[in-house]
Amino acid sequence: MSPVYHSWLVALSVAVATLVSYTALRLAARVAASEGHAARIWLGIGAVMMGGGIWSMHFIGMLAISLPIQLTYDVPTTLVSLVVAILTSGFALTINQRLTLWRLGAAAVAMGAGISTMHYMGMAAIGIVPAISYDPSLVALSVVIAVTASFVALWLFFRLREGKSLHHWLMRMAAAVVMGLAISGMHYTGMAASRFAAGSFCRGGVSLENNWFAGGIGIAALGLLGITLAIAVYDAHLQSKARIQALRLEQANAALQHQATHDALTGLPNRTLFLDRLGREIVHAERDGHLFAVLLVDLDRFKVINDTLGHGAGDELLIEIARRLSGTIRAVDTIARTGGDEFLLLVTGVREPADAAIIATKIVSELHKPVSINGAEVHTSASIGISVYPTDGGRSDLLIAHADEAMYFAKQRGRNGFQFFNAGMSVFSRERLDLESDLRRALPLKQFEVHYQPKIDIASGRVNSVEALLRWRHPTRGLVGPAQFIPLAEESGLMFPIGEWVLREACRQARQWQREGLPFIRVAVNISPMHFLQPMFLDIVRSALFDHDLEPQYLEIELTETTVMDHVESSIEILEELSRMGVLVSIDDFGTGYSSMSYLRRFPIDKLKIDRSFINDLTTNADAASIVKAVISLAHSLRLKVVAEGVETAAQLQQLRELGCDQFQGYYCSPAVLPGEIAKFVGPGPEVAARPVRREFMETQSKLAAFKRR
Repeated sequence: MSPVYHSWLVALSVAVATLVSYTALRLAARVAASEGHAARIWLGIGAVMMGGGIWSMHFIGMLAISLPIQLTYDVPTTLVSLVVAILTSGFALTINQRLTLWRLGAAAVAMGAGISTMHYMGMAAIGIVPAISYDPSLVALSVVIAVTASFVALWLFFRLREGKSLHHWLMRMAAAVVMGLAISGMHYTGMAASRFAAGSFCRGGVSLENNWFAGGIGIAALGLLGITLAIAVYDAHLQSKARIQALRLEQANAALQHQATHDALTGLPNRTLFLDRLGREIVHAERDGHLFAVLLVDLDRFKVINDTLGHGAGDELLIEIARRLSGTIRAVDTIARTGGDEFLLLVTGVREPADAAIIATKIVSELHKPVSINGAEVHTSASIGISVYPTDGGRSDLLIAHADEAMYFAKQRGRNGFQFFNAGMSVFSRERLDLESDLRRALPLKQFEVHYQPKIDIASGRVNSVEALLRWRHPTRGLVGPAQFIPLAEESGLMFPIGEWVLREACRQARQWQREGLPFIRVAVNISPMHFLQPMFLDIVRSALFDHDLEPQYLEIELTETTVMDHVESSIEILEELSRMGVLVSIDDFGTGYSSMSYLRRFPIDKLKIDRSFINDLTTNADAASIVKAVISLAHSLRLKVVAEGVETAAQLQQLRELGCDQFQGYYCSPAVLPGEIAKFVGPGPEVAARPVRREFMETQSKLAAFKRR
């Protein structure tokens, strides 16, 4: 007897086999990617789905056959064939969790053998007499088809299981189609190998024509399709979600690791990472006997810039400094920002200390260049301390501490330079800490004093203005000059309250001189950049004048050239408001900065003060004399008065008089004195001939005239 096939059922069986294969292979990937309990669950699901799918496809294929007789099946044997399909599928999935050639071959043999066993056991369940005979060559071919197709399908699928592209998805579908064709091809090849004798009949068993069995197979097939689709979609969702979560976790861990070891503003390593690398370098240096250096870089005047221009500008400056520092070192070296305006450098492979000095010189030069921030040209510099392993210490903390001490010594010696550590610096470092501690208590303990240096009119010899200069009367150190504590006050954040106190004290003293009946005395107060560009600066000036009932013309504000040039537009607004108030403004240390003549013309100022560095060389250096002459000429053309500071000799004074300078101050007349001594310079009335300074000045002029006549 020759069977006849229903084509739509054949197509359905192939489709079911393909979809089940795709799902089973996806589950195989899940088994390979899972561990422990989860792997066992996925293995069980995969085995049931794969074995059940193969078994269902077999019976859908049997429904596609039409014979002259009614076929019946032995139920126990049929169920055993289902178990065989499930067990062999589970074995194939288990052995193929790791993709090696022998495992792949074993899995393919197990799967092909399982498919073949299930098929021929299902055929054996047919209760037909005489029994079905088989063509041995076709039986062998069916087994070869099952094993070969299984091998190709598994290889393709596991080779491409990690890919996310469309190409990989299409290849996985191709693997499922190959597997589906393997199952179907084996089934129909096996059917082709079957020989039904003429006159055969069936005895007992269950007929596929029975409605409950046919319906059950149909429902099982449809259910399998639904479960196949659901598991495939859910599996894809799980994998996608797992990949996303894993990626997010990896990114979060990387971000946390980077955050824990790097500075958030500059992106440089932080102190934690620097110490780790320094510790590793110490271990290597101990083993190999080589040298390395630790450089501590601290920016000069950073707090002034930060407080003046704002924290945003300060952050921009730090970012630019970090970029420049990174450009000065090699990739094998380490640069870290350890807080505020402090940076640490680890320079490896140093042959001798001079190598570290070369790098420090390069850094000093690079950081001395101006930085443009929000249209303002900001000038800063760096003080660098250097310690060398093993001379200056064999531990991380010692090397950093000694570099820190050397850095403070560099600041004490004028900044904008570097110093190597030596043992004597430890004493200096301790002294500095003690001085800073005392400085914090100086203002509340009323240890500060304001001394006043007269400014003398060169033409008349009169004194009608003085400059307020801060002094610190320390209980044990005596009178401490500003050069010793002003930089320390700026670095420690104490300059703002100290500066405000000086302004208020100067206003109070000017009003006190009025009450004592002294002639007009204007008080000039130096204002730091930190105060000048503060939003509350003008309010502080108004408050100081109001609180002490002082008219604005008695107050003069002195600003350095750099202060007004660092932020031109804001400076002009503040200067114009001071001018409207009636407060005079003078530019101090003129000639040492970078003023543009066009900007100078726009500033509402009253005086220019020539820096003492030009006055020192006035009588011995022709260039200095030319500069002073040019400044005086420029100022007078702009209707400004000129004050020369630091005048110490009669020759200097005489030359200033010949050049047309308006006022002078300096040791030649008087150093800064206590408020009670100012009366002797100005006197009580309009007559000035008897005043000490006037008499001394006139005597000097007479001596110079007599000398010239000779």
